[in-house]
This record gives sequence, structure tokens and C-alpha cells, in this order.
Amino acid sequence: MKAVKVLKKDAEKTMQMLKSKGLFDSSHALKIEKEHLIIPVISVKGLKGLEIVDVSLKKRELQPRNLYEALKNKLTAKQLEILPRAFDTLGDIAIVEIPAELVKKEAMIGKALLSLNRHIKVVAKKAGIHSGVFRTQKLKIIAGAKRKETICKENNVLIKLNAETCYFSPRLSTERLRVARQVKQGESVLVMFSGVGPYNCVIAKNTPAKEVYGIEINPSAHKYALENVKINKLNNVKVFCGDVRKIVPKLGLKFDRILMPLPKSASDFLDIAKEAAKPSAVIHIYEILNQDVFPAETFDKVKKYFPKAILLNSVQCGTYGPGIIRGCVDFRVN
Repeated sequence: MKAVKVLKKDAEKTMQMLKSKGLFDSSHALKIEKEHLIIPVISVKGLKGLEIVDVSLKKRELQPRNLYEALKNKLTAKQLEILPRAFDTLGDIAIVEIPAELVKKEAMIGKALLSLNRHIKVVAKKAGIHSGVFRTQKLKIIAGAKRKETICKENNVLIKLNAETCYFSPRLSTERLRVARQVKQGESVLVMFSGVGPYNCVIAKNTPAKEVYGIEINPSAHKYALENVKINKLNNVKVFCGDVRKIVPKLGLKFDRILMPLPKSASDFLDIAKEAAKPSAVIHIYEILNQDVFPAETFDKVKKYFPKAILLNSVQCGTYGPGIIRGCVDFRVN
């Protein structure tokens, strides 16, 4: 095959010229000699003044860019049609949904995901939906390390968790920062349903809050919340394990800001928020509902407990299906 032989000092300039003319042959590997570089070309037409040589160069193996390309020669056309095109990540764990028709190919799919993503060390498939009081999901490891514990990085904090025993959504990192940016000097903050402590940690790490309290009913998530407080070296965070209805009254405290990130049933706890809110406190309540009725439907529920509430903001921070969203209403107690 034809190639251009250039001194190493001229290699970069020559490469740029060949690429600009569309003559560089990317399907073959370069050859490095003591003082020269051998560059494969598609054609020598118009390459006057350069040394042209005939050489034998190794065929370059093109890396697949996605699962389809990685498995196109290993699966049937029908199997490729239902192959997952996307997956979720928690730290270095990839979580993928495997159709029933591809169960016998799940190990192959897992290994392909590992090869495509260097930062992924574990591939797990969904073995159930998020359910129960703890909002957790069964997982089955199909490739990589045999663990379900990982560490996520977001907004200047580290969040350690078990992907199967704890609920955590990395997609809410922007939303957590949005709320944190509203926290003012000296505020006392309560996070209901605090999970492994992402809101607690993000607020304590990035704001001048005086103190941040978290309450979580899942013992596993609470264990990680305690650990995350230590990992991030936070001395103004206190977390409690138990039912919000039982823990909040026992605290006997009033808060400047209250977060209610339990979108499927947060509104059921507005009475508890009312008892814990200082005059003029700000409350952030999350709900899953039809896009067409947001934020009116949520704010109607708020008004039943806070008749003089002032709507500050409403944000759509996730989708659950056609027309179904996760929304947050920010309001001030008045």
C-alpha cells in the first residue's frame, strides 16, 4: 500500500495537511521508525514534494462507539432491534434493562458495556421496579466486579451508597444545587425523606446554612447517610433514622427551610411540615403528576395547610412518561 514517509519533526504538519485533503487512511496503523514516521494514505494524487513509499501496514481495529456496533456481529437482526440503547449510571455501576428475549445474552451485553466505558466497573440489570416504602430496586450483576456499593460525585460532595438497598437519583444533581443556591446565611434546614443524604451534604458543603437535619426511614440509606457526613467532613449535619411523623415532633425544632423530596406522597406530610416551619419559612415540595395540572394541583394541596402561602417558583425536574413529570413547588409560609 502507499504511504508518506516524513521526518518526525514534520509529522504533525503533514498529518494535518493529509487530513484536510481527505487523503489520510485511518483504517491502517502508522509505522514509527528511528527518524521517520510512515503515514498511510488513500491516494498519492497531488502529493508532490513528499516521499512516497510502498509498505505493508497493520489494519487498524476500529473501536465500536455503542452497544449496537459492539454486538452487531454477535446478535441477530431481531435481537439488535430490542438491544438497550441507553443505561443509567450510579458512580461506576451501569444499570441496564434487559428485555426477556435477551436474557441468555445478558453476560455478553454486560461485557460489551464494560469494554465501551472505562469508568464502568460493574454492570447490573434491573430485576424489578422501584417499590416499597424504601423505593428500592432489585439488581442482578451481569458483568464486572461483584458488588453493588459505589461512590457518586456531584456538587463538590461524595455520595456513597448501595445501588440495590438505597434509592438515589443522580439525575437530580442539578435540582439539588438549585435548591442549595437559595439557602441563606444561618438557616436551619430540614430534609424529610433524606435517603443517603445528598440534599443534606450538598447544602452543608455549598451554603452558609447553620444546620441541616435529615430524616430517613430506610436503615440502609441512613447508615450511608452517616458515612457520607463523615466522608465529606460535615459538622453541621444531623441525620435520624425513622418515620418523619414520629421523628419531627420529637425534635421540637422549627426550621427556616424544609425539603420534601418524596414525589409520590410528599403532600401527605404537609401537616408535619406545617408544625416544623418557622414563620416565613420556605418549603420545597416534590410531586409526580400530569404536566397539564402542574403547578396548580400541587399548590392547591399546599393551600389546604398554608392558606396564605406565596408561590415562589415551580420547576419540572424529571419525566416519568408521556405528559407525566416530577415537579417541585417552592413556596413561602406566610
